[in-house]
Amino acid sequence: MAMDKAIVSTNYRFPEQTGVYKGKVRDVYSLSTDVLVMVVSDRISAFDVILPEGIPYKGQVLNQIASKFLDATSHIVPNWKIDSPDPMVTIGHKCEPFPVEMIVRGYLTGSAWREYKNGAREICGVPIPDGMKEHQAFENPIITPTTKAEQGAHDENISAEEIIRQGLVDEEDYAKLEDYSLKLFEHGSKMANERGLILVDTKYEFGKKDNEIYLIDEVHTPDSSRYFYLDGYQERFSRGEAQHQLSKEFVREWLMENGFKGEPGQPIPEMTTEIVKSISERYIELYERISGEKFEKQSTKNIMERIENNVLNSLQRNMLMV
Repeated sequence: MAMDKAIVSTNYRFPEQTGVYKGKVRDVYSLSTDVLVMVVSDRISAFDVILPEGIPYKGQVLNQIASKFLDATSHIVPNWKIDSPDPMVTIGHKCEPFPVEMIVRGYLTGSAWREYKNGAREICGVPIPDGMKEHQAFENPIITPTTKAEQGAHDENISAEEIIRQGLVDEEDYAKLEDYSLKLFEHGSKMANERGLILVDTKYEFGKKDNEIYLIDEVHTPDSSRYFYLDGYQERFSRGEAQHQLSKEFVREWLMENGFKGEPGQPIPEMTTEIVKSISERYIELYERISGEKFEKQSTKNIMERIENNVLNSLQRNMLMV
């Protein structure tokens, strides 16, 4: 049976288009009307490397989850979304991004655990108590910001003090970013718990437009967040076992098992049809778990034309063209 088509690149010319930025996963078209058209492709990255195969429906999953959470959190902080006219597209306000990502961690896991295990008792200026175990909940969620790296480079951990000292974000704005991040995490955690999941950690990005702070980019997706299953968490934790998790971590684990850690010169393991299909199924599973809705696969026939038509209709409908 033929595989469903994955969209790994786009090349549109929308009216009023002034430029396009191709990120690891998203193609973002800038319009002269201070509007962005973000097409979420089916590309997948890990260890800051774009993997050679696209994952069918991944773009749809990420865009629809982000769209849902932007709507669900708009009472906490304004966000950039204006419309989501296609399962793979969000159209929104162009904001000036802050050069930091706000990472909120509810549990000691992932890279934080790796640092802790190697003796670190402070991450990004935040003290971590002795005697903690892997996957243990922090008393209160902590914020461990990173600087936003250029494409291909690794994001670097940084403390709040250093962000303010370097003038990356002023003190008043940074206090708001922390406040918004913790409130968003609390809200996301409640929504996850209702679905039998634990929101373990996530990242938020913010920008400014007309001197107002906006939440930008994706929110609570499997690319930006890690989730554990609530059921069995405590038993696994008390036995020191790995948690059953829904996140992109399983892709990283598969790569590491096959000798790839994103280091220069390392060959990327072969992504067989079975691997691609299993990754696609995991993304769909996460969508259904976190949204509580059945995932409706959109036809992958004539997908490029569909996206273009839907975007043009939305720009006209929302009067986003000059």
